[in-house]
Amino acid sequence: MKNLFFILFILISSTNIGFSQSAVYKEAAKITDSSDYYLEVGLFNKEDKKSYSKAILFTEKAIEYAKKNNLEEKLGDSYLQLATIFFELEKNDLAIDYYIRAVSLFSKKNPKSNIALAYYGLGKCYLIKNNIDLAETYFEKAATVYEKLNFSDAIELINLQKAIIKKEKGYNDEASAILKSVIDNINDDSALISTKTEAYIQLSELELIKNNYPQAIDYLNLALLNNKYGNKDVKFTKRIYKLLSTSYEKNNNILSSNLYLKRYVHLTDSLSKLNNNNLTENTVDKIQFDKQLKTIEQLDKERKSQQKTLQFSKLISILSIALISILSLLSLSLYKNNKIRTSTNKLLKDKNKELTLEKEKAERASKARADFLSTVSHELRTPLNAINGITYLLLQEKPKVSQLNYLKSLEFSGNYLLNFINDILEINRLESDKVFIEKINFNLLELCENISASFKEFINENNINFHLNIDRSVNYNLKGDPTKLSQIFINLLNNAIKFSKDGDVWFTINVKSENPNSLHLFFEVKDNGIGIAKDKQEAIFDSFSQGSVEINRTYGGTGLGLSIVKKILEIMGSQIHLQSEPGKGSTFSFELEFEKGINENITIDHNVNIEILNKKNILLVEDNKINQMITQKMLEKRGISCKIIDNGEDAIHEIKDNNYDLILMDVHLPGINGTEATSEIRKFNTQTPIIALTAISLNENREMLLSYGMNEVITKPFEPEHFYNVITKYLSSTE
Repeated sequence: MKNLFFILFILISSTNIGFSQSAVYKEAAKITDSSDYYLEVGLFNKEDKKSYSKAILFTEKAIEYAKKNNLEEKLGDSYLQLATIFFELEKNDLAIDYYIRAVSLFSKKNPKSNIALAYYGLGKCYLIKNNIDLAETYFEKAATVYEKLNFSDAIELINLQKAIIKKEKGYNDEASAILKSVIDNINDDSALISTKTEAYIQLSELELIKNNYPQAIDYLNLALLNNKYGNKDVKFTKRIYKLLSTSYEKNNNILSSNLYLKRYVHLTDSLSKLNNNNLTENTVDKIQFDKQLKTIEQLDKERKSQQKTLQFSKLISILSIALISILSLLSLSLYKNNKIRTSTNKLLKDKNKELTLEKEKAERASKARADFLSTVSHELRTPLNAINGITYLLLQEKPKVSQLNYLKSLEFSGNYLLNFINDILEINRLESDKVFIEKINFNLLELCENISASFKEFINENNINFHLNIDRSVNYNLKGDPTKLSQIFINLLNNAIKFSKDGDVWFTINVKSENPNSLHLFFEVKDNGIGIAKDKQEAIFDSFSQGSVEINRTYGGTGLGLSIVKKILEIMGSQIHLQSEPGKGSTFSFELEFEKGINENITIDHNVNIEILNKKNILLVEDNKINQMITQKMLEKRGISCKIIDNGEDAIHEIKDNNYDLILMDVHLPGINGTEATSEIRKFNTQTPIIALTAISLNENREMLLSYGMNEVITKPFEPEHFYNVITKYLSSTE
């Protein structure tokens, strides 16, 4: 900035080379009216005068100038400086917004240090927001750019942040190795001496975690010495004094602990007095900044509102023209129809008869469609059980790191396909009224946390800030249908995340009322995404409806999710409520009452139950060879003996001649099916537990299967831990 002022002074004084006074003023105006000038003035106000309101004002002028003159690179630099100011003011959301704007303008093919600074800033913001994965991603991007540019000092600064991330994740040994490397690579006369000090402090905190107090004290003394010969940052000094006091106390050196505690208190008091002397000036600057910030936010809202109004006006014009054309065609059609009405009456009667026949055909076709979808989804479950089962067994066998990602992807794809099949089967079952609502014990908090965790990758892909708001002081052991409840949550959360890219999603559960036997809960899924127009809000709950063709093409999906949610809630005696406004997001809410339950999670005593299971024999009646292999392997992993029979007739004779502790019976068998075989077995054996294994279809339900004498039903593809829990329960009961 001083150089710019010097150039300006030379220009104004240049009358000896023929410039007129007006010409000098014009040249001076060119220099002062530029992005570089405004950025320099903004930086001077931030760094030297600590006047953030003026820093923002001049940086905004730099942005306006760059936009006006189509200076894309300068616009990116201006966004970067504004983001840095907001970061220092702890306005992380605004900082992230402007860092991302800067990145979008900087060249990625030929990166410079400015894009690395933006990546580094995003990493720091997300680290403060405790979004460790995103922070790590942006630090890696910054490091890649700095390595290309051969900026070794900057790379060490990023390595420090990587170490802090490793420490936050609990990888203490990796964090320690990186920190020691940072210390070794920074010279005592380097500009990054404060980075070296921070590395010593981080190492001391790692040693405190390990309860290695003498080593922690050594690192803190090195940090204190490094800070003394470096920039003498009082913030570092305060942290070091406080950590030294804690370390000496843990090491039972009370005298030294009190000494450093007094130094910490004395330094804190001194800083407090200094801050009080500058209170008036800082307060005035803070008020000015807040006013400026509100103005900026208001202008941004007005700009977005004007853009939406303009787009809406264009859409109205197009629709008006289309409507006029349609009305004109309709008038012409009515005129012609009036002339031929008499001659068409007889034709209409004939058509009515044809329509009646077509209606009957359509009803038969609808039933055939339902039967077809039910059969297809049912038949897909058997090979899908093999896919999910083999994936589970491979994951249990400690695969190589190179194989783990493939297996995790296979596990995710299998679960995704299963959910898709379930949606098709569920909508057919709901439409045919063949639905049974279970009342089993489950933990609602655990269910919600598991569902939220399953969306983690989808949340990161869409850059969503996800908020799970549940009162954890409440006992959420309830009786109900966790499967149906999961369908509701998954469909609502999937839509909220999909239609709110770069936004926020809130998943909230509140207790409306409670009595000794029941709990009345309020559920809400809210987002600030694209929203739903008023005229589409009723139709959005129809099957295969997504509001518009454009939404379907942009976001994809079957349009079954909200229809399933509405039908399930109606069966549960509740209803879904929607509040939405285009461009401002949507809120879906409902209420349900649950009976209080108990925690039925079965915990296996490895010293007792494993011995019990080793004595048990199970008969597996299953005709599919792959499913035979998978189920047998899963049983043998828990030390259970298993004999396999592939048809119902042989199973009946086997149980007459031999004793088994438990029978796993597939429902769909060649010849006599599983239900018929169970009925025959129950004529001479009413004691041995029989558990049905079925890819349950549209015409099946749990109550129907239990009516044949089966004790429990496990649906294929089955979840391994649920499978183990059920068989353990019945094997233990036969002891």
